[in-house]
Amino acid sequence: MADCDIKRKLFRFEEMNRIMFNKIAYLAAFMCCMLYGIDATAQDKISAENKERFKIMEDSMVLYADSMYVAIIPDTRLYYCEKFVKQLVRTLKLPNSFYYPFDSLGKVISIMYPEDKSFRMFNWQIIPSDVNRRYYAAVQLPTEELKLYPLIDYTAELGKYAEDSVLTGGKWFGALYYRIMSHTVAGKTVYTMFGLNASSPISNKKVMDPMVIDQDGLTFGAPIFNMSANNEPRSRKPMRFIIEYKKGVQASMNWDNEMQLVFFDKLVSQNNDPNRKYTYVPSGEYDGFKWDNENWKYVCNLIPVQNLKDGEAPGGVNPMK
Repeated sequence: MADCDIKRKLFRFEEMNRIMFNKIAYLAAFMCCMLYGIDATAQDKISAENKERFKIMEDSMVLYADSMYVAIIPDTRLYYCEKFVKQLVRTLKLPNSFYYPFDSLGKVISIMYPEDKSFRMFNWQIIPSDVNRRYYAAVQLPTEELKLYPLIDYTAELGKYAEDSVLTGGKWFGALYYRIMSHTVAGKTVYTMFGLNASSPISNKKVMDPMVIDQDGLTFGAPIFNMSANNEPRSRKPMRFIIEYKKGVQASMNWDNEMQLVFFDKLVSQNNDPNRKYTYVPSGEYDGFKWDNENWKYVCNLIPVQNLKDGEAPGGVNPMK
């Protein structure tokens, strides 16, 4: 094998190890956020009697969650999911429920907070058949009486307009979220939600979806993605950013704290057919987004592939280290 091919493989191996380490570190930080995100003072707003009620109701939700995930008869998973949702709403109707941490429930579904603790999201998926996944979420605001926004997975209805649609009225591009970032745009806080949608039997999608909360509820999608490369003018500004790729391969899209930007795999079709997203795989190159002037500014070729001659050493510094 040529030296340049070996060097490329080593470069890719080191880079993937670094990304995996970042993912593990993020998961650890996420668990800490779940455990300590609501401080003791906030929990004091809940009476001792209600804490006992919360614990009993939380335990029942954990049992329902187990059944909605792994019930032997797949069709019954929707039934248990419905029971889980009803119990969740009953529990959240208790006074000051926002300040109850749901430590046990947080081990079986995702419970995420933004840095400013202005809301929390309950988020999960179920697999009612071998070729079907359904995503669920609800956003709770920090009020004494319950203020909850349930979300309806609208992914299938969006089709080819998924990147260009603004969604309101509880409609939502379904996903399992793994990161929330906040920025101020025109005086409003916009939360960029990073998520994975694996509902298609032949492809997966990762999404950066802006979310705004106001008096009218939740809005998903905002024109904050500047896709112009190298200052070239480009009229289209998608409402959300999506990468789609072949089932069974791994593609990255996440925040890199050291570089202070989002990186994601540049994808290419294995069959040289750009219209078939289910054939897309990582090329070994990375593009990204950097926050600039109230926009996610597209950055091309974060990690370009170096075409080296035999015996030539790689130049430059790996920006992902």
